[in-house]
Amino acid sequence: MAITINIYYSGRNGNARKYAEEMVASGIVNEIRTETGNLRYEYFFPMEDKETILLIDTWTDQQSIDLHHASPMMSKITELREKYDLHMKVERYLSDEVAIPTADKKFIRG
Repeated sequence: MAITINIYYSGRNGNARKYAEEMVASGIVNEIRTETGNLRYEYFFPMEDKETILLIDTWTDQQSIDLHHASPMMSKITELREKYDLHMKVERYLSDEVAIPTADKKFIRG
């Protein structure tokens, strides 16, 4: 059962986008993507809110998340959050790993 964490970073004056850009440019994002248990680490930009970015972060299990949180990389991430004065809203989801129901498939264009 995978764990997906949606983190909404909000700031002012484009700081959320600048944060994501620095995370990518510094190589931190690539480092996270190579960590054991990381399945997805991607940023998205909501159309209606230019001051927020969404991080979708998926891990195989809680142990992988705990190891990530205990890594030296977290201090770099925390420093960047402070640098850009970002606030966070977090949502957490557990995958049910059930195939998409046949009734739903007719609404999905492949």
